[in-house]
Amino acid sequence: MKEIITYVAKYKTAAGFALFLMAFELVVELIQPVIMASIIDKGVVQRDIGSIGFWGAVLLGISILAFASGILNSFFASKVSQGTAYDLRRDVYERIQRFSVMQIQRFAASSLITRLTTDVTQIQSLIFMAMRIMLRAPLFIIGGVIMAFTINVQLALILAAFVPFLLLVMLFLMTKGVKLFGSVQAKIDRLNSIIQENLLGIRLVKAFLRSSFETNRFRKVNHSLMETNQRALQLMEAVMPVVMLGMNAGIIAILWIGSNQLEIGDAQPGEVVAILNYATRILGSFGVFSFLLMNFSRGKASAARITEVLLEHPEEQLDKSDQREQRLSGQITFENVSFCYPEAKQPALQGVSFSADAGEMVGVIGETGSGKSTLAQLIPSLFPVTRGGIFLDEKPIESFESQQLRRQIGMVPQQAHLFSGTIRENLLWGNEEASEKEVIQAAEDASIHDYIKSLPRGYDTVIGQRGINLSGGQKQRLSLARALIREPKILILDDSTSALDANTEAQVLQALRRRSCTVFVIASKISSVKNAEKILLLKHGELEASGPHRQLIEQNAYYRMIYQSQSEVEVFEHARNES
Repeated sequence: MKEIITYVAKYKTAAGFALFLMAFELVVELIQPVIMASIIDKGVVQRDIGSIGFWGAVLLGISILAFASGILNSFFASKVSQGTAYDLRRDVYERIQRFSVMQIQRFAASSLITRLTTDVTQIQSLIFMAMRIMLRAPLFIIGGVIMAFTINVQLALILAAFVPFLLLVMLFLMTKGVKLFGSVQAKIDRLNSIIQENLLGIRLVKAFLRSSFETNRFRKVNHSLMETNQRALQLMEAVMPVVMLGMNAGIIAILWIGSNQLEIGDAQPGEVVAILNYATRILGSFGVFSFLLMNFSRGKASAARITEVLLEHPEEQLDKSDQREQRLSGQITFENVSFCYPEAKQPALQGVSFSADAGEMVGVIGETGSGKSTLAQLIPSLFPVTRGGIFLDEKPIESFESQQLRRQIGMVPQQAHLFSGTIRENLLWGNEEASEKEVIQAAEDASIHDYIKSLPRGYDTVIGQRGINLSGGQKQRLSLARALIREPKILILDDSTSALDANTEAQVLQALRRRSCTVFVIASKISSVKNAEKILLLKHGELEASGPHRQLIEQNAYYRMIYQSQSEVEVFEHARNES
């Protein structure tokens, strides 16, 4: 909670006003029973209309002021809570943007979404309640007991006997509640993960008729969340029957002892009424207090989850404006590079060494799981190598500021990811400062310009989230154009031409040769890389062989076997199409 309090401190003026106004409401609430006692004892019992009018006017006046204070208090409390929530969302989001890919995988995307939304909302609610009524309820319980002693010591002792016991019960339940609500938030993470997976893969779910399976999977997680939430709420709700039993027992004792004191003249009617008023208001405060404890338990659990993100040191730093950008030529060298994913038993890459000259086209091929995509992600430093070194223009990759490095690298991933908006906005996402001519040139090189022009609104056509209204090939070509618009010195195509037909793929690769950049073409088909100056053949994470296509055909049996098997498939498919 310490980190969250520093955010609240930014609004200390508004918080100060809110607390002052809340304190004024508390004072009015504490003296109201005393004034009511005076009205009864000095006015009603003595039949003094003047006293009734005077104290009645005082009671009405301070009540109106308390009402106005409550309105102003809500205004300032909202300012503090909304401002704090805004700052938290901003800083957590910015921090996540600076996390490495490995850090994001460690937290999980669904968990980060929950922290940015549900957890921040819980903290916002907690702060508002704290500024509005959270402190007022416990302070009234304590203040009410103290004020009762100024009126009638014997009757006040009854309150003093019950209240501490009930406070201890509530504090005990609160500590249990914090743990349970922390578990609830973790289960919400899991629920969001299931929902996210299902909605992103809804086409596959329907194609494989797995709706029932997904529904059952969701039902199990949802049921687990419900049970944990029920236990937490039942625990918090259990406090009210205990509190009401205790306080009602105290009220009965006050009535019994108070009636005896009235008979023997040891108490005035107004005193008994005032003590009863304090007792009933304390009972009401306990009711509010139990609600506040539930909010506090939720808020504290959420604060711990937010703090976990805020205290996580980002592995990537923001650009330094005074740092001179190091321009690349595109020359890359891997020296005995090994990489192992966290918690993985086997390395994804092991002892890989090769060199690519600036402007070369390098093909990377291998069976599934051979480490092709891992190699692609090491070049823009999305992951740090476990052992060995990567050199760009003969300089260690660590000497380059990560954002300056990636500004000179274009990457087209396996799964083309487009954003909701227009085609132009998606292309400019690669370079916001690109001119219209550069946008069109990138689209032409990606063989997507003619298709875009055929659309009614051309480049201003709106595409759905993740390009849902486009084919796989169209999404791949738009992703390629987005990468080309950056004018990269290194271009990485991670199996990103798989949805293209042979002619279109050939046109795209030919267009890439006209650009002055080093191109890595990662593919499953040798036909996609056979014209590259150098081909890297990966097998089980190791570099099996490297060289041009003709050399590998002549010298490597494994490469030759892959090529022959793929050629037979292509001949078969061609014959079938002809028939």
